[in-house]
Amino acid sequence: MKPEDELCLCFHVSLRKVQNFCRIEKPRRASQLSECGGAGTGCGWCRPFLQRIFDNQQKADAEPIPDSEQYQQSRAAYIRDKKEREQ
Repeated sequence: MKPEDELCLCFHVSLRKVQNFCRIEKPRRASQLSECGGAGTGCGWCRPFLQRIFDNQQKADAEPIPDSEQYQQSRAAYIRDKKEREQ
């Protein structure tokens, strides 16, 4: 995933914005990343990725973020599954 790609598609929050928020604000909990433009408070898809970014800020061995294409495909499947469960 590139820094300018949107991590939170609901609120159009880029990966770069979240990373800068972590660097500057130094949140103590991953849930505080919602203060960065509302990231993670919409459909919920980006929450695991926000957790990874938070973990990356805390330690060096955290799981990496996928590339843009994988991220978008996985999110599309997540939304489809969510709609099926609601029906």
